[in-house]
Amino acid sequence: MKLDAVTYGLPLSDVVGEVEAARDQGYDGWFVSETTHDPLLQCALAAQVSGPMEVGTAIAVAFPRSPMHLAYAAHDLQAQTGGRVVLGLGSQIKPHIEKRFSTEWSQPAARMREYVQALHAIWDAWASGERLAFRGRFYRHTLMTPFFTPDDHGHGHPAVWLAAVGPLMTRVTGEIADGLLPHAFTTAAYLREVTLPNLMQGREVAGRARTDVEIALPVFVVTGHDAEQRAAAEAMVKEQLAFYGSTPAYRAVLDQHGWGDLHEELHQLSTHDGWDRMPQLITDEVLHAFAVVADPPEVGAAIVERYGDAVDRVSLSTTSAFDDASLAQVRADLAGA
Repeated sequence: MKLDAVTYGLPLSDVVGEVEAARDQGYDGWFVSETTHDPLLQCALAAQVSGPMEVGTAIAVAFPRSPMHLAYAAHDLQAQTGGRVVLGLGSQIKPHIEKRFSTEWSQPAARMREYVQALHAIWDAWASGERLAFRGRFYRHTLMTPFFTPDDHGHGHPAVWLAAVGPLMTRVTGEIADGLLPHAFTTAAYLREVTLPNLMQGREVAGRARTDVEIALPVFVVTGHDAEQRAAAEAMVKEQLAFYGSTPAYRAVLDQHGWGDLHEELHQLSTHDGWDRMPQLITDEVLHAFAVVADPPEVGAAIVERYGDAVDRVSLSTTSAFDDASLAQVRADLAGA
C-alpha cells in the first residue's frame, strides 16, 4: 500500500518546499486539491522537484474547464514528470458549478464518462496524427491543426482518476478511469458494501481487471503524542465530519449506518449558522467509524487492518503529530500490506 501526501490551499510560494519535504520523507505521491489556488499551477511547480514521486490533482474540478484545456495541461505535466502525472478529476456539487463557476450542471456521471472519453480522444489524436473527431452529447472536439498539436513526449497518456461517492459515478470510474478517489467521508462499511461493488460493476462492463483501477483513499486520522495533540486532532476531524455530514450529496454514507437523522440535524444547523454546534453531534461511535484513532506509530497498522484488502494507497488527514520515526513506521507498515 502506498502513502501519498495531499495538500489543500497551499500558496504557490510554498509548493516547492512542501514537495521537497514530502520527497525526502519517502512519500509515493504528492497531490493537491483545488480549493483556494489553481492546482495545475501547483503541479507544474511540484514536478520540478518531485523526484520519483507521482504528482497530480486530487482533485481538479472538471466541468468548468473544457476537456481541451485539461488535455493540454496534463500532457505538459506528463512530459515534465517523465510520465508520473495523475489527473484526478471531480464533478463538484451543483451549487458550486452553477453559482461559483457559472457553468452548466447536468447528469454528472454521464458527463464525466464523456469527459474522460474526450480526453483520451484528444491525446490519441496527438499521439497518432489522426484526425480529431470526437462527437458526444456534451462535448465536441473536431478541429486540431498541426500548429496546435503538441509534440509526442513518449510517456503515454496521463493517468486519469475520478472522485466518486455515489453509485453512478463509481460505476463510471470502474468503466473508464485509471483510479478511484473515494471521498474522505467514507467508512469501511460504505466502502465495502457500496463503493467496491459498484466499482466492480463498472469494470465488468468494460471487461477490466481489479488491477486496472487504483483505489486511493484519504483517511481521517486522530492521533497525537500527548493528550493535547490528540484532542486537537479529534476536534479537527469532528469539525470536518460535521461539515460533510451536513451536505446532502454525502447523506448516503450516513444512511448506510442508519444515521440519516444525524444528517438532518447537521443540515438544519448549517442553514441557520449553527456551525459551532455541529461538531458536538459527532459521537464517539460516528468518529470511530470514519476515523482511524491510534497512537502515531500504530496508525499504519490500524489502516492496514481496516483497509488493507480494499485499497491500494492512502493519504492521511494530518501528519503534524508524526515525528520522523513514527512516520517511518507508518510507511513501513503500509508498504508491507
